[in-house]
Amino acid sequence: MNKQKPTLERNLKGRHVQMIALGGTIGTGLFLGAGKTIHVAGPSIVLSYLLTGIICFLLMRAMGELLLSNLNYRTFIEPMRDYLGERTAFVAGWVYWACWVAIAMAEVTAIGMYIQLWLPHCPQWIPGLLTILILVCINLITVKAFGEVEFWFAMIKVVAILFLIGVGIVLMLMRFRTPNGYMSTPANLLKYGGFFPTGTKGFLLSFQMVVFAFAGIEMIGMTAAETANPRKIIPKAINEIPTRILLFYIGSLLIIMCIYPWNKLPANASPFVMVFKAIGIPGAASLINFVVITAAASACNSSLYTTGRMLAELTSQSRRPTIQRISRLSKKAVPARAIVVSAVIIALSSLLNYFIPSSVFTLVSSVATTSFLFIWGLIILTDLKYQQKHPESKGMPFAPYSNWLVLIFFAFVAVVLCLSEDTFVALLLSVAVIAVVSVASLAKSPH
Repeated sequence: MNKQKPTLERNLKGRHVQMIALGGTIGTGLFLGAGKTIHVAGPSIVLSYLLTGIICFLLMRAMGELLLSNLNYRTFIEPMRDYLGERTAFVAGWVYWACWVAIAMAEVTAIGMYIQLWLPHCPQWIPGLLTILILVCINLITVKAFGEVEFWFAMIKVVAILFLIGVGIVLMLMRFRTPNGYMSTPANLLKYGGFFPTGTKGFLLSFQMVVFAFAGIEMIGMTAAETANPRKIIPKAINEIPTRILLFYIGSLLIIMCIYPWNKLPANASPFVMVFKAIGIPGAASLINFVVITAAASACNSSLYTTGRMLAELTSQSRRPTIQRISRLSKKAVPARAIVVSAVIIALSSLLNYFIPSSVFTLVSSVATTSFLFIWGLIILTDLKYQQKHPESKGMPFAPYSNWLVLIFFAFVAVVLCLSEDTFVALLLSVAVIAVVSVASLAKSPH
């Protein structure tokens, strides 16, 4: 008697997908790196986030159009296979898988560093390895378990940002006094050198940080096959992206720059810690440390989910039975083998911490985030091909002009990456990685 093979189950609810989308747009960069981004561009950083947010919204609309055109699509790689060809999908899939593995390695390393604020003598590799083991166990239970954990991780970030915004507004209304003077008003935004205090160059350079802040936003596209009622939930999650960006990114940065002169914010300190310390919250640094640990754990959780699904899809196309077995689903309807294989590779980073300087991990994560531009560009190109075959489609606003606008923006960001030595090296290495995978794809016979 033949047993029916398990299939992916649609157990992700609306609130799960909403928070997965939110988790993809808010990372540790906002809590720790906001000072650096403000330092580069001053108040004009708000405009950078607004413009990039619009572009990311169009990117998500394009991806949503593709996923909803065929509810049998499990990820955004499958429409690429249909409209751009087998080899392009092969390259995109493996590059995307490698991106998330590299990001998880960097986040696992970061967790070890953050924990040392509380446990200075704890070896850096132990917390990261424990985090991976716990998250693997959660991801192997059911997709709903992953969604629930991601929901609460994202909720912690949301509460921290809303608290900052609320506290900031109260401080301004009270004209609260700090060692730097009185908490000021929105006039602070223009008082110190105007809206573009670092000039055009500073404004342009800010895009490299801002664009990378949105890396992972496309992760909703990995949930297509496991979302309950995708025709309702996925468009809702995508359409709410602009308001989330306005409230969480732009709202928090505006509040920070209103209550503190932008040029008095140290580039290497968290503005969140400064605000919470200013109002006398005990253990402000520990509070934000807890938030960034959960943000890093959230990124690892997302990585295990994404790499597991992507590796399962990529290996399912293999003609070798040994490799194809990796794609099999467990009785709980999750790609358990693919998750474990990805987790083992990510866990190797814990051992590499002994031998490789942290600067190497910084470079690896930079290469990964730079490679997201390639993946995003392919999503837009796939949507263009889809529109050519389905001219009646209305999923992408102002198509095909909006598609070309997004591609031009990505090209602009690639040029900006060439202006800084660090990002230029990461860009060259990203091109090298894509080239190597493209050469490997030539050995793959098209179906």
